[in-house]
Amino acid sequence: MELNYTNYIKVNELLALIDPRSEEHDEVLFIVIHQTYELWFKLLLHELDKTARDLEGGDLYGAIATVKRARTVMKTLVGQMDILETMTPLSFSSFRDRLESASGFQSVQYRELEFALGYKRPDTLQYYQSDSEGLKRLQARLQSRSLIDSFYLFLEKLGLQIPNELKQKKVEEANVSSPELQKGLITLYRERKDVAILLELMTDFDEGLQEWRYRHVKLVERTIGNKQGTGGSLGVEFLKRSLFKPIFPDLWEIRHEF
Repeated sequence: MELNYTNYIKVNELLALIDPRSEEHDEVLFIVIHQTYELWFKLLLHELDKTARDLEGGDLYGAIATVKRARTVMKTLVGQMDILETMTPLSFSSFRDRLESASGFQSVQYRELEFALGYKRPDTLQYYQSDSEGLKRLQARLQSRSLIDSFYLFLEKLGLQIPNELKQKKVEEANVSSPELQKGLITLYRERKDVAILLELMTDFDEGLQEWRYRHVKLVERTIGNKQGTGGSLGVEFLKRSLFKPIFPDLWEIRHEF
């Protein structure tokens, strides 16, 4: 078969995956948006894995280019909330029961994304089937270096002294801030303008992730209020736990020094 746009992108197979369980008009919107998010999550994981390799290899300009792309994808995720917010609570409730126990809370890729960035919560693994492929991927991410660990290796190559508590931190533990590291970051900002570009892009990405979390919380709140999530989660209350929790805390805590 001759390669063309349709079979290269697998358009027919992709469109066949939109399979609503009701006749309600907005269910197609709901499915398309969430499928699109999963595609963006796949790309983000792809880009963040490359960013980690760039950082560990000391490739500053490669890391700049890749983080810039990831930041742009994150801003696109935020923008897509505008589309989903055109669906009213009444419209969602008309097909919500068809979701049964399905919930975005169960997204393996989003949890992978959190783990890859260093926001590791081992307790969340309990919500995935013990024999699932998704759980295996999450366990692998949990036991692997996160982007912040790769960032420390990059900073070490630049001559920064990484505090022992960061170097000895277990890979399955979440990111923590370090006043000692912050001193070195301030020096880099002042003396290495090229590195400062990377640090600002990382901050941009972090801000975008926090903005997406906020928009997601408000979307859920305006759509289902304080109801329990369909996947058995606490709904809005669970989502609020990660609000405004930075991925790169040190980059935020030095702002008052400039």
